[in-house]
Formats: sequence, structure tokens, C-alpha cells
Amino acid sequence: MVKKSQQPTYNKSAGDGSYELPPDFDPQIPSREAILQLLRDNSDSLTVDGLAALTGISFPLPVGAERRLAAMQRDGQIVIDAEGLITASNQTEFIAGRVQGHRDGFGFLIRDDRGQDLFLAPREMLRVLHGDRVLVRPDGEYRGKPEAVIVEVLERHTDKLVGRFVSEHGIYTVIPEDQRIKHDIRIAPADIGKAKPGQVVMIEITRQPARHTQPMGKIIDVLGEIDDPGMEIEIAVRKFDVPFEFSDAALRQSERVPEHVRQSEFKGRLDLRDLPFITIDGEDARDFDDAVYCEEINVGRGLRHRPGWRLLVAIADVSHYVRPGDGIDHDALERGTSVYFPRRVIPMLPEALSNGICSLNPAQDRLVLVCDMVIPADGATEGTVTAYQFYEAVIHSHARTTYTEVWEALQQPTGPAAQGCPRFWSSFSPLMVYTVRWRNSARTVGPLILIPSKQELCVIRWGELSVLNLWFVMMPIS
Repeated sequence: MVKKSQQPTYNKSAGDGSYELPPDFDPQIPSREAILQLLRDNSDSLTVDGLAALTGISFPLPVGAERRLAAMQRDGQIVIDAEGLITASNQTEFIAGRVQGHRDGFGFLIRDDRGQDLFLAPREMLRVLHGDRVLVRPDGEYRGKPEAVIVEVLERHTDKLVGRFVSEHGIYTVIPEDQRIKHDIRIAPADIGKAKPGQVVMIEITRQPARHTQPMGKIIDVLGEIDDPGMEIEIAVRKFDVPFEFSDAALRQSERVPEHVRQSEFKGRLDLRDLPFITIDGEDARDFDDAVYCEEINVGRGLRHRPGWRLLVAIADVSHYVRPGDGIDHDALERGTSVYFPRRVIPMLPEALSNGICSLNPAQDRLVLVCDMVIPADGATEGTVTAYQFYEAVIHSHARTTYTEVWEALQQPTGPAAQGCPRFWSSFSPLMVYTVRWRNSARTVGPLILIPSKQELCVIRWGELSVLNLWFVMMPIS
């Protein structure tokens, strides 16, 4: 059956964007989800009067309650036997999945079984928010696409969101920044706090949407004016649920992290502090988690020896300070990685580690994990790793360099950029030779080149312009 999808109706005259209610709508009637949860919590079937007593509605049932039970029976959510006993249905034709909203008001069910997506009409989307998990019943087609109706909301995905605070005709609402959520969230006057109309706010959902009731919330944080510098970052962090606050357990643990490496922590590690390791990062980098050292060596023995390089790559040994299951580990697992924005970084680890003891700052002793590699300079294995080992060590970074400095030194080995780094030339010079040899090699192993792009990425939003310099790194492909 091909149907014309129904659009939700709004009460324009009310001036609050609320939904137009049926004349017999009774807000005191429990929702379908509440009735189903009550039936599942009771092992025995319920009579109609027993259900009325547990839900607090009158008996005989009002018209609205009778219609709700009839609709639930029609949709297969409940079974009412000949004796009038009500039980939750165990039918398996319902399909579970997650709601994906669309900026035009409709949505789709992304099925758990990875079957074809099901279309959800705007009328169905009145009951849910983007990301909610639901059960649906297939219900014909809409413009050639299989359509479904929602029979139960299994899990609410959104309990907080960011949006603009608006006041119209004395009614306070928040318009979500996420265009996949088309509901305006009503805010009671007592819950607006210090927010002013037009500001960007963070709200907590206090009442989830239903077919005939608008979601409600309360303002828990005022982010600022829409055109404040950095506001687009504040919105993005909250819109995409980027964790930006550490747990109390992680913060307490980070307070116990030492500012300097203690001598007692050297035990069991190779002392490589005499080797001139260097870090290579962007000009605006704040944390330095890897360092390199390279020297020319002879590979082999006697007459069979040939030139090559010894390349050491060191990364900060975070595992020395973070143990599985502790507060920092839990937060790091939730984050997965640091998130970089223009002018701001959301770190994976608290600052005491990310910018402190686990950052390979110059002139500081640091605990690291090292990959020690041997790379021949000629022959059949030229430019490939022929031997390696991993071990724990202590290093002392001799310099903090940038991609720009490295590129300029590679371009002109006798130029000012290369000559201006005598402190770490013993490490930097072999690195340059190795990189140039690898870059110019015609072998199947691809080149390793740092290319400073002439292009820039411009992010324009609400009148603000952010510029990012881009670097392209061509990695070897074996």
C-alpha cells in the first residue's frame, strides 16, 4: 500500500509552536511506554481495573484510556484475552533500530539487523529525537520506500543538547543546534536561570517528546552570544558529544602525577639521555608525544658490511602512569583520542600528563617506549627495516623542531635553517640524508615526503574566519 505521509500539525495561534491536540486528548493517560513497562514489571496478567489502579486513572476507563489500549492491541503491543486480562505481547514482527533524524522533519530507522532502512514520517518523528532506539511495525510504503510506525521507544538517546534560547509571545523555547532534531524545547520560566534571549545555552531534557506533547527542558549552562569568538567550537563539542570534562576520579589521580621523572623510575630502562632526540611538530603544538634520533652505521661485519642507518622512534610511556581500570584509563577509553579544533584541543589525558610528564618537552627527562630500527642504505633491502626491537627507556629531548624548519632544512641542507641547529645536528643530519635518499628512490617502496600545502582551510561561521595551514604527509606503501 502506497501512502501519503502525514505532516504534523501545529497550533499557530498559540504562539508557542505546540502541537494541535485532538478534542478528546487527555494528558493524564499514561503513555504506551509506561503501560508496557508496567505490564513487564508484573509477572501476572492484569485486569483492566487492576491496570487502572496501578496507573492512577479512573475506572471505568475514560475514553482516552480505552482508545490507547485499543490502539496498542491493534498495533500488537498488548494482548487482551476473552477474560479481559492484559499482557505485553511477545510478537517478533516488530523491528528494533535507532532513529536517524533529517533536517526536513522526517526520519529513518537504522535497523539493528542491518536490513533496509525504514522511512519514518514526520508524524512518527513527533514522538522521538534523533538517536533514540525504538521498536517499529512495517506499515506499507512511502514513495517506493518501506515505511514504519513506531510502537515503542526502547531507549532515549538525548538527555542534553545545545541550542539558541528564544522568547516569543512570552513563551520560552530552545531551538536545537542539531538540525536532525526538529523539536523546539519548551522552557518553563522558573528554569531559564540567567539566560537571555538569543544566547546559546545547554539544556537538560526534563520531559521527552510524545505525539501530542512538546519536550521540555531546563537551562543548565549559558555558553554565550552566538557571535562570540570560539562559539562554533563550544557548539560542536556539545553537539557531537565530545567528552570535554574529566571525571572526579581522573582529576584526583592526575593531581598525584609527579611533575618530574624520579631517579627511582629509571630502574629497568635503558638510559638514552645522551642521544640527541628531537621532536618534530606543528608550530602551534602544545604536547609532544614522539621524538626521533637517527645515526649512520655499518650494517653487517667485515667485508660484508654496508652503510645504513639506525633510527630510534620514542613515544611517551603513558602506561607507566595509567593503569587499566583506573580513573584516567576509564576517561581515556571514553575519548579514544584527542580532538583538535582551531585554537583548542580536547585532550585524551588530563593536562598533567598530556602537557606535562608525558609530553617530551626539550631539556626534560622523560620515560618512553622505543622502537630501535636498522635500515640498510643500499642493496636489495635499501630503505626497509631489516631489524628492530622494542624496549623501555629514558630520553632527554634536545630540541623542539617544527615541520617548517624540517622542510626548509631538507630543501637547503647548507642553508640557514639547517645551519641554525648545531645543537642537534648529529641527529638531524642523518635524518635529512635518510629522508632525501628515500624520497629520491625509484623503488616500489613509496616516498616519505613532508609537503607544506599552499592551500588553507577556511572555516566561516557566524562571521568568524579561521585559517588552518595544511600539511600532507606521503607515507611509504610497501
